[in-house]
Amino acid sequence: MIIDLNCDMGEMPSAIEDGTQEALMRWITSVNVACGGHAGDEHTMTATVEQALRAHVAIGAHPGYPDREHFGRTPMDVPVGMVSDFIYEQLQALSSVTERLGTAIAHVKPHGALYNQAVRNSALAEAIANGVARWNRDVILVGLAGSPMLDVFRNAGFQVAAEAFADRRYEPDGTLRARSFADALIDDPQQAAEQALRIAMSGNARTICIHGDTPGAPRIAAAVSTALRSGGVMLSPLSSPSR
Repeated sequence: MIIDLNCDMGEMPSAIEDGTQEALMRWITSVNVACGGHAGDEHTMTATVEQALRAHVAIGAHPGYPDREHFGRTPMDVPVGMVSDFIYEQLQALSSVTERLGTAIAHVKPHGALYNQAVRNSALAEAIANGVARWNRDVILVGLAGSPMLDVFRNAGFQVAAEAFADRRYEPDGTLRARSFADALIDDPQQAAEQALRIAMSGNARTICIHGDTPGAPRIAAAVSTALRSGGVMLSPLSSPSR
């Protein structure tokens, strides 16, 4: 069994400077780099990509609503054409950094409210796919395991990777519990590790996420990685996604 362990990064300059990101990269196989929408700028993108290269971690883009005030985690109602435009622009911004550093973007994972809304909004999921397609069709699109958004991405001609979360709680319908609930996050490393192992054993996800801004994220990443490996799971980036 092969699982990718991904983490959202490049969102907080302090995490770059204080060693948090490098500590996380010891345990993961893919990084999702904020590319100027909800967070991130040329400096944070460059620093994060450089750290990923040193850690031999696969690089992905993490575009989101251009809403820094709410960190891209507040639902928005914007025209689908605008969504395609800002997705394309954010991917262009990150790809200019990766090209300069001699590497490439392997996957694209929407961020926050954009991701969660697209889970059941096929028009929004299609707008995301259209924005990515304008930039490059030869990347993997990441979406919530078991959700219709993956079908939209497949129908747009993309390889996809079904994603689950080690540090988030779920609703009975398989969606993520809203962060407005006090128990939405799992910040206990052992609980996160147990959930990640259950997810891996279910066979329903190709990649498991740990949020870089979850309190104690490096400890969570260490516990999750250790539990998966001890459970016989091989950790590998998204080089062979399902279709």
